[in-house]
Amino acid sequence: MLLMRHSMLLAKLAVLIVLPFLLLCYGVGNVYCSTIHENREDLRSLLDFKKRISSDPNGALMSNWTTNTHFCQWNGVNCTSTPPYRVRELILTGLNLGGEISSSLGNLTSLNYLDLSNNSFHGPIPLLNKLQNLEYLLLGSNLLQGVIPDALTNCSNLVTLDLSGNNLNGLIPPRISFLTKLAYIKLYSNHVTGEIPASLRNITNLQLVHFSKNQLNGRIPDEVMQMPNLMELHLNQNNLSGSIPEVWQMPNILVLDLSVNNLSGRIPRALSNVSSLQGLSLASNMLGSTLPSNIGDALPNLTILYLGENYFEGHIPASLGNPPGLGVIDLSSNYFTGQIPNSLGNLSQLSSLNLDQNMLQSTDNEGWEFIHALGKCRSLKKLSLSINRLQGAIPNSIVNLSSTLTYLLMSENNLSGTVPPRIGRFSSLVQLSLDQNYLTGTIEEWVGNMTKLERLNLRSNSFVGIIPPSIGQLTRLTYLFLAENQFTGFIPPSFGNLKSLSELHLSYNNFKGGIPSELGSFRVLTILNLSSNRFSGGIPETLGKFEQIQTIQMDQNILTGNVPSTFRTLNTLSRLNLSHNNLSGPLPDFLNDLKSLTKLDISYNNFQGEVPTDGVFANATIISLNDNPGLCGGATDLHLRSCHVGNKRVGVVNYLIKILIPIFGFMSLVLLVYFLFLEKKTRRANASEQSFGEHFEKVTYNDLAQATRDFSESNLIGRGSYGSVYRGKLKESKMEVAVKVFDLEMQGAERSFLSECEALRSIQHRNLLPIITACSTVDKVGNVFKALVYELMPNGSLDTWLHHKGDEEAPKRLGLTKIISIAINVADALDYLHYDCGRPTVHCDLKPSNILLDDDMNALLGDFGIARFYQGPQSHGRFS
Repeated sequence: MLLMRHSMLLAKLAVLIVLPFLLLCYGVGNVYCSTIHENREDLRSLLDFKKRISSDPNGALMSNWTTNTHFCQWNGVNCTSTPPYRVRELILTGLNLGGEISSSLGNLTSLNYLDLSNNSFHGPIPLLNKLQNLEYLLLGSNLLQGVIPDALTNCSNLVTLDLSGNNLNGLIPPRISFLTKLAYIKLYSNHVTGEIPASLRNITNLQLVHFSKNQLNGRIPDEVMQMPNLMELHLNQNNLSGSIPEVWQMPNILVLDLSVNNLSGRIPRALSNVSSLQGLSLASNMLGSTLPSNIGDALPNLTILYLGENYFEGHIPASLGNPPGLGVIDLSSNYFTGQIPNSLGNLSQLSSLNLDQNMLQSTDNEGWEFIHALGKCRSLKKLSLSINRLQGAIPNSIVNLSSTLTYLLMSENNLSGTVPPRIGRFSSLVQLSLDQNYLTGTIEEWVGNMTKLERLNLRSNSFVGIIPPSIGQLTRLTYLFLAENQFTGFIPPSFGNLKSLSELHLSYNNFKGGIPSELGSFRVLTILNLSSNRFSGGIPETLGKFEQIQTIQMDQNILTGNVPSTFRTLNTLSRLNLSHNNLSGPLPDFLNDLKSLTKLDISYNNFQGEVPTDGVFANATIISLNDNPGLCGGATDLHLRSCHVGNKRVGVVNYLIKILIPIFGFMSLVLLVYFLFLEKKTRRANASEQSFGEHFEKVTYNDLAQATRDFSESNLIGRGSYGSVYRGKLKESKMEVAVKVFDLEMQGAERSFLSECEALRSIQHRNLLPIITACSTVDKVGNVFKALVYELMPNGSLDTWLHHKGDEEAPKRLGLTKIISIAINVADALDYLHYDCGRPTVHCDLKPSNILLDDDMNALLGDFGIARFYQGPQSHGRFS
């Protein structure tokens, strides 16, 4: 008995010692021995997979993928719960792993779930045809290449296949229908080509098909529209063509996205059978005709509707106001006409309504009722009505729209009147675009209240008044467009608060005073346009603090001084235009150090000094230095005068001056007496001809032919009663001119030439078109040739501004202030001709085409071809 008790005690002690060791080595549940690998095949497959990894920045595999640890305990590896332990799941998503995926994974025959998505794997898809148990294959968002292997269809139990976001090409495997259990297939964002296999119809469990952003072509098979369990179909951004199939047998479809293809025809009637549809996107195709009038009733569950960028026409169906859950409508870039239906106001969930670029209409009296109706849409955040045919004043009811409105876009319509001041209540607005309309009034009452604005575009209207200091409260502004209006006054110092500005456009207004130094605080500014204003004083030194500036335009102002030396730090500057100012001083040498410059215009100033021949100044095609009399030297193509004269030549010239001045003085006195004696006789002998003195430039027929490219049609500006006018550039003076060539075969042409010479030889006024010279000679074949040469007026005639031709690009509209200024200019010219020119002159041909506009939009009167002159004492009464 004692021996038996002793044996039992030893047995119990052995159990207590051995049992923990067995638990450690063989595991209970998911506990594995760290040194024993029962399944050598799976171990080898995983180690081979690791060997192919070339990048592991997070150390996901390096940390514990070693033989000292059981592979079932490795990161991302899950095994079966009983021996022999097999790899059931391999999940290594989003770890930035790089390298090729080893085909040895195809030996993990118990693998059910393989997820290597969101990494940087490259190379082909590995051979996985042995994985009969695989249900989930997720390789999306990598850099995989090559074709989708047809052998993949041997994985007959696949439920989810995600190969999206790679660089795969070739066809969709023809045997794709063998994957009969497939429910989700994602191939989007690849380079897959060919047609959509009609055999998809055989995969009856399919719920999601996502083939977007590929290069698929051909028509959409009817069979695809006969998948009874399909809930989402995404085929957008391919090259699919043909019409949308009429066959619709998808009673459970929730999302249909066929956008960005080449589909044509109309929306099929059978679509009305798919009442389950919640999201429909057919945008960016070539679909046309009218929308079904019952579209809103046929799709009662619709929440999203994208039909933009097609050819739809006709009225917007009133039934679109019926689906109670409809929240997003995009009908932009079509040809819809008529009025916007009031029924859209019934959509209590409407958050975005985009009707841009159509032909929708309203008038002063009707067509704006929809604005009042949309006031009931309390979730509305975006309303876009730009580029339509809405006209009249913005109704006051617009202030009743949802206070959560973030985007209000009404650009390029025919809106007029003032902006309702209470529009300032939209304190949540991020973007307000009212540009290219006919709006007037001030912005002082409302602009400062929109403190969340990031984009404000009021360009090309007739707004007046000042920029209020309250604009400094819009500290989130990134884009500010106030150009082409009639704003006046000074730029308020509060502008300095707009430190987030990326673009600032204030051109073509009447701003005055100095450029605020506060603009220098706009460190992220890329474009600064202050052209065509009345800014004066110097350019602030602080503008050299711009860190991202690409364009600076300050031309056509009255700025003085030199370019600040701080501009030398503007390394990102691409375009600099300071032309038509009163800048002076030495040519800034640091401009040559701005390596990013692609366009430099400092013409029509008073800069002095020698122009470099290297750097940006070596390229005459990207710089303009015209009309800076003090500049010299430079590249040959700039055609500037030489800077240096030899010292010896200078000495000789000085010596000759000292000797010859007394001689020339005596000779001048003799000649003066001689010309005074002959003056009367000379005047009588030349009474029938115009005599242009020495102050008129002498030109030949060849000079004018060369200047106008042999009077090319491409240089033709216009035609008149007695001839044609050509644009040209004189070779010697480099002056841009307008050459009026008379057609002497027309009766009265020569008399017109003489009349213009007679009128222009002695009259001179700031509002009369200045003549450069006349040419009366013979052409190269011996025919009589007569022409007048005028300064070229860059803004053309008043007629082209008032009467726009349909095939021409429309110029900027003339504001009331500019029209009055032009009228005053013409009145000054006529007053001078009638009363102050010494001999009363009647123009006799006053019309818009004879009124020319210079750089500053000053009016100059031209064409004296039928003018009449009155002899005798000047009358002080009114002329008739």
